[in-house]
Amino acid sequence: MEKPRHAAACTAQQLRNATPVGAGPRFIIRDRDSKFGADFDRAAEAVGARVIKTAVRTPNMNATCVRFLGSARRECLDHVIVLSRRHMLAFLSEYVRYFNWVRPHQGLRQSTPVKASANPCDGEIHSIPVLGGLHLDYRRAA
Repeated sequence: MEKPRHAAACTAQQLRNATPVGAGPRFIIRDRDSKFGADFDRAAEAVGARVIKTAVRTPNMNATCVRFLGSARRECLDHVIVLSRRHMLAFLSEYVRYFNWVRPHQGLRQSTPVKASANPCDGEIHSIPVLGGLHLDYRRAA
């Protein structure tokens, strides 16, 4: 039974390493895995974060968030050298716009979460670079 305690201690230490004094998040959402124990909760409180636990027996409760963060990492941050916090926030803000307004989603039958206005069926198609050309948005000319 040493392994779960070791995992919990390592997870708490990772939180301490990732959050220098005064730089912690306001909230930490976590599931009820044994790797998050009392040490982790104390470490979160020490950096000023409020721990919010997911509901019991709901393994997919934060799946949407996890899916979006994975997409943001794979489609955006893995291809960019982030120079500062401000640069990262600006880049992620543009990615969120792209993700919601332009990027097709399989679960929505290749539609976007935010419905764009109806495009005319005629007209030349133009590509608009998004995220410095990392992705493209295709639109019909007006």
